[in-house]
Amino acid sequence: MSEHLITAERREKLLRWVSIASISVAIILVATKLAAWWYSDSVSLMASLIDSVMDAGASLINFLAIRYALKPADDDHRFGHGKAEALASLLQSILIALSSVFLLFYAIDRISNPTELNFAAIAIAVMVLSLFLTISLVLFQRYVVRRTKSTVVSADSLHYLSDILANIAVIVALVLAGYGFKGVDAWLGVVIGIYIAYSAWEIASEAIDLLLDKELDDETRERICEQVRSVPKVIGLHDLRTRDSGGVVFVQMHLELPDQMPLLEAHKIADQVEERVLSLFPKAEVLVHQDPISVVPEPHPLPAEDS
Repeated sequence: MSEHLITAERREKLLRWVSIASISVAIILVATKLAAWWYSDSVSLMASLIDSVMDAGASLINFLAIRYALKPADDDHRFGHGKAEALASLLQSILIALSSVFLLFYAIDRISNPTELNFAAIAIAVMVLSLFLTISLVLFQRYVVRRTKSTVVSADSLHYLSDILANIAVIVALVLAGYGFKGVDAWLGVVIGIYIAYSAWEIASEAIDLLLDKELDDETRERICEQVRSVPKVIGLHDLRTRDSGGVVFVQMHLELPDQMPLLEAHKIADQVEERVLSLFPKAEVLVHQDPISVVPEPHPLPAEDS
């Protein structure tokens, strides 16, 4: 079954469950890491704590954005509310970037003014728990992204993926601190801060692409053309325009049809083209314009399928 073939009800349920799971995990991690950092005074653990605080805030924003994005189109928003997801992702990237800047300043200060760490088995235990919860959440988020194509869940998943690496780094720092390698903790804080900033840039780039209606990738556009090619009597195709908004794909195109084709037949062919596109994207908004081949300045015949 195609990954796009998912009912609106199923998509909505998955998005609601994953947003609740994200908030729940973030709250648990903030509480446990706060206690562990208070005891150990570890920079890398503080880095992970800051990241989890940002996660909690971002997850709440995502939850509200998903609820709004799932609202059906209305008179004031004819194309739906899907771009709320991209706006939430962009806001999330700003929060993540600010947290990385704060962390970098804190870690650099600790490098200049090193302090003694309180090695604690409880701190390592907290980080192991954090690692387990984060991996479980990311696996669930990846499943939801594959099924729903949600931008905001994809951004959240990317952020939590960076958390996995950060949690591993914190565990290493705490263990090495127990063996007398004090400087590793602060330097790992710097590395984590840089990685978090990079993650923020990736999230922002994807959100901006969606807000600016970037075209779908070449492979997806080719799949659309293949479906158009499969409809008899279609001579060519031009001005194919595509975009994604909150999991809803918008497709516009001009069909090149024979001059003498009756309007009723042209209409039926356009309906067939729309049905073929909907076989790829059941929730897509498809707009097909029919052009007589003689009025097309430069016809764009569809290439014959490979034999």
